[in-house]
Amino acid sequence: MLPHLPPSTDPTALFDLVRGNFQTELLACAQELGIFARLGKGPASEEELRMELGLAHRPFTVLTCAMRAMNLLHGLPGAELRLTELGRFLVPGYTYDITGYVGLTSQLPGVQHLLEQLRNDKPGDNRPGEGRAFIYREGMDSAMEDASTARRLTLALSGRAAICAPALASILPLERVTRLLDLGGGSGIYSVALARANPLLQVTLLDRPSVLETANDLLHGEPGADRVQLLAGDLFHTYPKTEAILLSNVLHDWDLPMNHEILTRCHEALPEGGRVFIHDVFLNDGLDGPLPEAMYSAALYSLTEGRAYSRAEYRGMLRAAGFVPTSTTPPTAVHCGVLAAIKAN
Repeated sequence: MLPHLPPSTDPTALFDLVRGNFQTELLACAQELGIFARLGKGPASEEELRMELGLAHRPFTVLTCAMRAMNLLHGLPGAELRLTELGRFLVPGYTYDITGYVGLTSQLPGVQHLLEQLRNDKPGDNRPGEGRAFIYREGMDSAMEDASTARRLTLALSGRAAICAPALASILPLERVTRLLDLGGGSGIYSVALARANPLLQVTLLDRPSVLETANDLLHGEPGADRVQLLAGDLFHTYPKTEAILLSNVLHDWDLPMNHEILTRCHEALPEGGRVFIHDVFLNDGLDGPLPEAMYSAALYSLTEGRAYSRAEYRGMLRAAGFVPTSTTPPTAVHCGVLAAIKAN
């Protein structure tokens, strides 16, 4: 039986510990790429520094967000980047230069692997040779097309979903909604939580066939599961018409062009006044943390074609697709919150 209430103890710290390796790896990568040596000579614009480092926009954003969150760099997005006083300890030749100490980590396998990913701007597999984890589009070698691998990866995310879903169901304003589309809903835990909390609600869970096999097993016999329809599909084809759409931890898997395509399809599937709900982790608008979210962004970068985004970035995506976003993002659990938007026309 799936839980109906959040846990009495907040497990967020455990999730942060799991991603703790990225602090060492990103710091070592930043030094290897020469960020501190370059900025030790003087400030640079983001674009100037990005070009000098030879990085694409996505890895540059992930890396500089982490360095800001570690209080090693400062400067708003689009403005000059400068070293902080703490960052000066990583400048070669500084009076108290500790680059040699940080350099002891440079040959660690995790550092070398992430460094290669930053330079190539390509995600890796969760396990060698199994294909891309958690994401699918036509032409991609995706682990989500294999039944056993899709089951392992779907179940891996189900624990966090069970923690967040009761909180999400308690705050989404769905009293007058009778049809909701849970896009890329994975295990179905969010779908059934929303169905339980809203007796008039019919939920359609859209995901890959192999993922839906696991969802079907998890939802068997659950209260509210009789109002959850499983629909095989993907994010890049037409969606069924609906009154509301949930995107829970979905858009962070994709880059900006792909997210525009997804949100445009959402707009097409909704009536005027229909709502889309983005349930996700949010970076600060200044792309300077918080540190746990910046580490989560690195984890996403390493396995998917996306990263974590700020509220301002999501609002920009929503407006570009024809939505009017709300000004608030009420929290759920494990650093997540909800950003809602209404279809304007």
